[in-house]
Amino acid sequence: MKRLFAVVAALALAAGIASAQDFNAAVETFNNGAQTLESSKADALTQFKSALAQFEACAEEEAAEMVAKCKEIIPQTIISIAKEQINEASYDEALETLKEAAAVAEGYGLEDIAAEATALVPTAYSRKGAALLKAKDFIGAAAAFKSVVTLNPEDGQSQLLYGQALMQAGDNETAIAALEAAAANGKAEQANKLLSNAYLKNGQALLKANKAAEAIEAFEKANSFVENANAFKLIASANTKLGKTKAAIEAYKKYLEVEPNAKDAADVMFTIAATAQKAGDKATATEYYKKLSGTKYAEQAKAQLTALQK
Repeated sequence: MKRLFAVVAALALAAGIASAQDFNAAVETFNNGAQTLESSKADALTQFKSALAQFEACAEEEAAEMVAKCKEIIPQTIISIAKEQINEASYDEALETLKEAAAVAEGYGLEDIAAEATALVPTAYSRKGAALLKAKDFIGAAAAFKSVVTLNPEDGQSQLLYGQALMQAGDNETAIAALEAAAANGKAEQANKLLSNAYLKNGQALLKANKAAEAIEAFEKANSFVENANAFKLIASANTKLGKTKAAIEAYKKYLEVEPNAKDAADVMFTIAATAQKAGDKATATEYYKKLSGTKYAEQAKAQLTALQK
């Protein structure tokens, strides 16, 4: 019986020694991971995962504390890898890595770290969108910024860039919705300029399709955001097509008011004068023919002024 007790005691001592050796080996693996973090986060991650498995197999009380440390540092290391990927412009890889980090953290019950990973996703999409916008890949940029605003609808800057990319890609209607959202979220000044251009483009397309009345509505909408000299000139052209002489003249006048030094100012003044003369508005015709003194239309204007006095 004494011999049996001696054998059992020896086995227990051997098990204790083995367990201690396993714990020390796990600590060494963990420390190696910590030392490797600066040179290679991927290698460090492998070490931390290995240390976690080793600690989970240990019976020491201290092992539970180390298991918790491993579970905290593993998703944090994955997030750190994702940040490096973002800085290296490996955006798609970064997005997958952040997805992994969030899943691992959630699996460990670490909601705050999972939230940190999730919060970086819009940053990765935004950086990707900016890079694609710079490369003039407008469709790709729009897709990236769409992902950002889907996650953060109140991100005015991303809504602005989304709208800009859509305009460049030729999707004016969706661009308008994005720019309106940008204006509502603190980017009104920049968004209104782009909205004005978007409606101007819509108006030009409508005018080309012989939809003069709808084109005028679009041009007026453009001017409601930012007054655009070209919009007034196009309103004049559309009204001329519709036979609305007075409205056309007023729009041409507004064009000159907004763009007094326009290269075609003399052409527009002559158009106003000739249109007014044809409509029987001698006062406006006289006023604008007189403005043409010293221009290429000086002789024609002088002749028409003489005719108007008869």
